Amino acid sequence: MCWMNGEYKRAEDLTISPFDHGFLYGVGFFETFRTYDGYVFLYDEHMTRLKKALHEYKIRFPYDDEALLDIIQKLDEAAGGKDGYFRLNVSAGVHEIGLAPSQYDNPNVILFRKELAIPVVGMSKAGVWLETPRNDPESLTRHKSHHFLNNIGGRLELSSLKEWEGLFLTKGGAVAEGITSNVFWVKEGCLYTPSIETGILPGTTRAFIIKLAQGIGLKIEEGFYPKEAVESAEEVFVTNAVQELVPLHEIEQNPLLGSDGPVYQKLHQAYRQAINERRA
Repeated sequence: MCWMNGEYKRAEDLTISPFDHGFLYGVGFFETFRTYDGYVFLYDEHMTRLKKALHEYKIRFPYDDEALLDIIQKLDEAAGGKDGYFRLNVSAGVHEIGLAPSQYDNPNVILFRKELAIPVVGMSKAGVWLETPRNDPESLTRHKSHHFLNNIGGRLELSSLKEWEGLFLTKGGAVAEGITSNVFWVKEGCLYTPSIETGILPGTTRAFIIKLAQGIGLKIEEGFYPKEAVESAEEVFVTNAVQELVPLHEIEQNPLLGSDGPVYQKLHQAYRQAINERRA
């Protein structure tokens, strides 16, 4: 089951006009998240990020946060009470061909739900540098938009996203992010992550991990770093809202601590504890 513009529908019954500017011109934004016993972790942060993008591109959002939370709960209930993987998608809406609209008042809003593949805590991946460079964002800050060809180009370099994590470098050679994740690494007790100014997505999980690290007294550095900084690290892990924290056991055949990394373990434990406290 899915939900679109106020109606619950089966996925096979969803339709969208080819004149939707999300289809014609990529004018649309989305958020992905999961539920924990029906609770959406960092929901406010996801909605704040989405609304910032919609405001910048003058797309009206006709639903309030509480109404969407109720829809999410109902979709989980329709699946037998199981937690789900969700994508909240806002596409600009139907207009004639051409860039005539000065604002979009009737977007198509869809909540997709699919079965959630529960991530195995401690499952690690191998990291590889992508040949596709990270493109520059369309705005001052990167939005989670329909303009996803750069990510797809990176994904096509890999045989499996389950076994491999592809990491982008900027055109200038700075470490950026994963195909659908932000990246962190540890060296000599300090936690590093690329600056938002590199053009990466300001991940909701990324921001929360930084807060957790500060809370447990870790030294944190954000900046522009060459790939050699990651290759010489002791620990590397990536983050997103669905997979949480995923450690890497190697990058370009350079061995890493993987799931044995003490900083990864400490942060993931704190992350799960925060989920349990918020949904209590």
